[in-house]
Amino acid sequence: GDDWQRFANLRLLYTFQWTYPGKKLLFMGDELAQPWEWDHRGQLPWHLLGDPRHGGVRQLVADLNRLYREHGALHRRDFDGRGFQWLRWDDADNSTLSFVRRADDDLAVVVLNFTPVPRPGYRLGVPRPGAWQETLNSDSRFYGGSDLGNAGVLEAEPVPCMHQPWSITVTLPPLAGLLLTQARGFRPTA
Repeated sequence: GDDWQRFANLRLLYTFQWTYPGKKLLFMGDELAQPWEWDHRGQLPWHLLGDPRHGGVRQLVADLNRLYREHGALHRRDFDGRGFQWLRWDDADNSTLSFVRRADDDLAVVVLNFTPVPRPGYRLGVPRPGAWQETLNSDSRFYGGSDLGNAGVLEAEPVPCMHQPWSITVTLPPLAGLLLTQARGFRPTA
């Protein structure tokens, strides 16, 4: 693909890697989106950060690290089947994956669009009622993306979807991943 697609694919990969179970590992300089392999005989190409696309990938990795620390759902049950649930793994028509990460009362819903096609009106199953917020969008302008997404809070509807009792309608940006969390102040009833 072109430069836009290469950077979007890298942001999508990092979003998938950080939200999927398992420990995280990057090779030296990968957070800078350097276009060549790191050479131990030289320095990291810090000059690349002058390009907003490279700086955006670095900011995305920093934000993913922060969210990984803050949301126990993303790390507490990495090796426990109760910490992960597929929502859709078989959506070949749209080339998307979606899943839930959980730990105690902490939930995170992740949806990933592996095509350069935006998907407005995508119905996504969620395990709880209430307000859900787009906590991370790898297509954000802050990361060098096109800034297509879901501003504000999305209210779950009692419409079953993806084996979940509730659902929300989201706009999936092209070649991007979304992390949705329960809006602050929510207290589960069960």
